[in-house]
Amino acid sequence: MPKKILRRFLPDPHKILNVRPIRWMGPLLKDPNLFHINRASISTSFFIGLFCAFLPIPGQTLVAVLLALVFRSNLPLAVALIWISNPLTITPMFLFAYSVGTWLLGQRESHLVIELSWDWAIAQGSRIWLPLLTGSLVCGLISGIIGYLTILNLWRWQVIKNWGVRKKKRQGHAAALLNQRENP
Repeated sequence: MPKKILRRFLPDPHKILNVRPIRWMGPLLKDPNLFHINRASISTSFFIGLFCAFLPIPGQTLVAVLLALVFRSNLPLAVALIWISNPLTITPMFLFAYSVGTWLLGQRESHLVIELSWDWAIAQGSRIWLPLLTGSLVCGLISGIIGYLTILNLWRWQVIKNWGVRKKKRQGHAAALLNQRENP
């Protein structure tokens, strides 16, 4: 069942609430829905995490935390999914988002040589910020929606599969009892 798998990987809520740097947020984090594992909470967290992973801003984690608080979804999962955009994947993700943005805005894609420095960001920012932001928001929304729908459907499929297994067990148990009654 999805709950069992997720419980193995997600941290214990009591440990999170006792971490010193976030202890001051105690009243905000007391909402049980922020750590609840159910279909709605997990699928919403997938949307939030995947959407925030495409945001071209520092502080994606803060945005994901705020969205998880607002939508009362699973906080650890929403924050963990942001790490899809890590130092290895962030460049291809943002190049793809930039390409999508230029395509959507009808602009010509310019050849970019990316340097991870403030000087480069300031010099190139005015030229690329609109296509990058547009493409990032669109890619984030699309990947978030795909993640949301995928989790909803996978969870539903797993529940239906488990119902079928339990139904077969009950039928087998009932048949065994009936067989015992007929052949004492």
